[in-house]
Parts: sequence; structure tokens; C-alpha cells
Amino acid sequence: MIRTENQPVGSWTKPAPVQVIAVASGKGGVGKTTVSVNLAMAMTLVGRRTVLLDGDLGRANVDAMLGLNHRLDLSHVVAGVCKLEDVLVDACHGLRVIPAASGATRMADLKPAEQAGIIHSFSELAADIDVLVVDLAAGISSNVLTFAQAAQEVLVILCDEPASITDAYALMKVLSRERGINSFRVLANTVRSDFEGERLFDKLSKVSDRSLNVRLSYVGAIPYDPMLRKSLQLQRAVVDAFPDSPSAIAFKKLVESADNWPVPDGPRGRLEFFVEQLVKSSPRREVTL
Repeated sequence: MIRTENQPVGSWTKPAPVQVIAVASGKGGVGKTTVSVNLAMAMTLVGRRTVLLDGDLGRANVDAMLGLNHRLDLSHVVAGVCKLEDVLVDACHGLRVIPAASGATRMADLKPAEQAGIIHSFSELAADIDVLVVDLAAGISSNVLTFAQAAQEVLVILCDEPASITDAYALMKVLSRERGINSFRVLANTVRSDFEGERLFDKLSKVSDRSLNVRLSYVGAIPYDPMLRKSLQLQRAVVDAFPDSPSAIAFKKLVESADNWPVPDGPRGRLEFFVEQLVKSSPRREVTL
């Protein structure tokens, strides 16, 4: 909880670490944003205080997917017009969203100092966070690499297309060799069976084992589900609109899996100020009512 003005610093308790999950894909069209939205909503529905960050800074679509209206976005934070906490948008069930700009080409290629400024600005958030889900842009842009490096977990999304495997490999190659990220979680999306999801993971594993020094963990599959498409038309997460549908059940299983992913006490990446501010420096104390 947040310290009140008359509470001594010495009464603070050690903060619980924040789980930071970056959802990535080597190419567009694999359902990455759909996964991000439903993962974040599923986390919220089981009681996690969750924030969803639209990391596709120049081509935002998380807000459209959830039917959110907002006046400010991350471009205003970069321009110095407002603080990060000012752009938070409340979605349903307590999920909070940080929207990005739409059609802002400059945001898609920020300077390193601007990228660092966005990451550092998370220290401004007054509300407690249990989970931060970052919906990255597709591909290997500088923005993608920086946000992935700042996360504790990188969740790579695959689908049953040859280019999906090739581009996922390229993404992991760059993140490993240029940013020192050597561990990835892999999720197969819109598959027709569990076997198909495992087959996609095996293909990616065989390619990566030949030339990359990385560790891949298969976290399951999201099945093809007409209810998922219907939820998109309704601008709602499928776990909210159709909680008993096959895809919603799969997302709930993903959350159960994510609860067992280790959350490090200290920074994993090189952006130590980010992890220090977001994971370690938001002290909480128990308030006696």
C-alpha cells in the first residue's frame, strides 16, 4: 500500500516484486496483442493488480481492442506534457491500461534516451502493481529490444505459419546476441490441437538449438476458437466475455503457469534503474484500520 504523510519511513515493509512479462513475436498477425489483452485480463480476474502497457508505440491497438476512450497516451509522456500516471486508463474489472499513440511514426523509432525515459517513468506510478504485461510491437525494432530487455520474462508467440518460426528465431537471435536475453517462454496460438502446438515448439527448438545458446520453455497453446473472434468484435477479452470457451480456459491455464514463473529479487537486465524503480522502489506498508 502507499505510505501516508504521517507514517514514518521506518514502518515500511519490503515490497513484493512486480512480475514483468513482455509479449513478443517476430512477425505481425500471430495474435500477439490478443494474447497480451487476455493474459492481462485473466491476471486481473484472479486478483492480480495488473497494468497492460501498449508497447507498439506508433501503432497502438490495445485501446481499440478493449473499446477504451482516452485523451492522453505515451506520446504525451515523451513530449513532457504529462506524467505516466496521467495516461492510465481504467478498463473493466480493475485492469489498467497505458495506451500508446496511433499513427505516430516518430514514436515507433524513439531515441535511446526517450526509451529509457519511458521505462524510468514507471517510478511515477503511485498505485501498487503485481503484474505488468507489455504488448511489444512485432519485429526487432530498437523499441522492442529495449522493452524486452527491461522485462523479466519474454513470451514469444508462434502460429502455424513458416514465417512465424523464422521470424521468432530472428527475434531470439537478436535479443540473445545484442541484449543478453537467453531465456524465452513460448506460446503457440490459434492451434487446432495440443499436438500442433507442441509440433510448432519443436520446430522452433530444433532451429534455435543449432546456433543459439538460449533456453526455451513451452508454456502451452491457445486453441482456435470462434468465441475469440466474437470477443474481438465485442471489444472485450474472451476471458471476460466467454469465460467457459476453449480459448478462455487456455488463458486461465497460462495464468496458472505464470504464477509459478520465478520473479527475481534483483534486476536481470542491464536497465537496472528500471527494475530498481519498478520492482524494488515502491515501498508498501500495512495500514492499520
